[in-house]
Amino acid sequence: MTAPAEVPWRRLDPRLIWADGLRVVLSMLPGGFAVLFLDARGSMTIMPLVGLAVWGLWGAVGDLVRWLTTRYRVTESHVERRSGVLVRSHRAISRDRIRTVDADARLIHRLAGVRRLTIGAGQSSTTMEAALTLDAVSRTAARQLRAELTGVPAEEREEARSPALAEFDWRWIVHNLFGIWALLTAVGLLWGGFFTLGALGADMGGWVSSLADWESIGPLGTALVAWAAVVLVGAVGMGGAFLTGQAHFRLTREPGERSEVLRTSRGLFRTREVVRDESRVRGVSLSEPLLWRWLGTTDTSLITTGVFWWSEGVAILPRGPRRVARRVAAQVLRADPLAAPLVRHPGAALRRRLSWALVTTGGCTLAVAPLGQRVWLPVLLVLGPLSMGLACAGYRALGHSVHGDYLVFRSGALSRVTAMLRRSAVSGVSIRQSPLQRRLGLATVRVSTAAGDGAYHAVDIAVADAVPLAGEALSQVRPFRQGGEEARAHIGSGHLAP
Repeated sequence: MTAPAEVPWRRLDPRLIWADGLRVVLSMLPGGFAVLFLDARGSMTIMPLVGLAVWGLWGAVGDLVRWLTTRYRVTESHVERRSGVLVRSHRAISRDRIRTVDADARLIHRLAGVRRLTIGAGQSSTTMEAALTLDAVSRTAARQLRAELTGVPAEEREEARSPALAEFDWRWIVHNLFGIWALLTAVGLLWGGFFTLGALGADMGGWVSSLADWESIGPLGTALVAWAAVVLVGAVGMGGAFLTGQAHFRLTREPGERSEVLRTSRGLFRTREVVRDESRVRGVSLSEPLLWRWLGTTDTSLITTGVFWWSEGVAILPRGPRRVARRVAAQVLRADPLAAPLVRHPGAALRRRLSWALVTTGGCTLAVAPLGQRVWLPVLLVLGPLSMGLACAGYRALGHSVHGDYLVFRSGALSRVTAMLRRSAVSGVSIRQSPLQRRLGLATVRVSTAAGDGAYHAVDIAVADAVPLAGEALSQVRPFRQGGEEARAHIGSGHLAP
């Protein structure tokens, strides 16, 4: 066994400096082009371009300092990194705690033949940065490190490639064109284009005014045209982002050092590769947004230990059709928990949601009542049907089941989430009742786990079903008395006497 002190320290790849030189040149090109060819001399034009050039130069200097001061090494037990100038930092993570190994490369990184390697170990610093990042190492070194830390072969021959659980499909783009992010993307693109072209001397306001006779169209027609333009620009922006970010997507299961791993690779200009330890996976979550549920649009995420919900290692599939998400979930779990129909929740759950909808609508209407009928009547007419519709959607989303080794919980109005959790991953169960739930004969079963969100809920189920479900969720321990004249459970803050 090699002593840690005998393992040599390694440098980052020097080609990082050449990549930064290229970035500096590219950041200066817009300013040079504007001065030489567009005769742009005003401060409103030059200053943003100068800022862009300074940003590129500052990043290059920072990367040069990081290359000079950063060292890393991989021992038999730890991965270590030293960095810093004024404040020296020494970070180390245990190899047996590594959850994900993420390799990505922006276009400039790819031109220089380097990669940015992020080693996730289910922890973060006070600045919420990843466990350990190496930016940048050579492509060969990145593959060797991945093989060393996960056991995945460094070289993969075309004829020996693992069969794909899922691959990129052009039809998935339909599920990624619209939504709130599309509107925000459109606003950003339009504002950025208007500012950039204006800085280069283009009269965008005059050009827009010349497109049509806006006075004859009227305010309503102008608003509709503007809305259509925003939706179109947002769809184009989201479609472009999806194609560049998810092109060449491939999900495979491969042999690892301790167990099999789930590996995804994707990206056109910026490539990204994530390797996840399958032994950490505890289930799969499917999320279906309300407005696009008719399309079957579904987000697929892993329920896994040691990885935060916003981490790259959680998303196992791009947003796509429900049938693909269900098929991949069954392949990842090696079981199909959704094969059994979900148990519908009682009608009292609908009454509870309708009650809250009425209370919300009435409260908002009373709050604006002093402003007069012109205000409270539109609020009532808009908020009433909307809240009632959300109440019905939330009730239709409710469901639960126990299928083999898995619990299945489904709920959510705006986003219907179906969580499939392995029963062996459950660490605790509680049954809770609010005063309204007690009156309606309902209860909520909450199961705790060390993975994913930390807790998953079967919301508003019948009291008679709560204790049996809790018993099956924690089947290794028998904290419930079942059978006989009475079954009582004092769990959490609720009290049941079915």
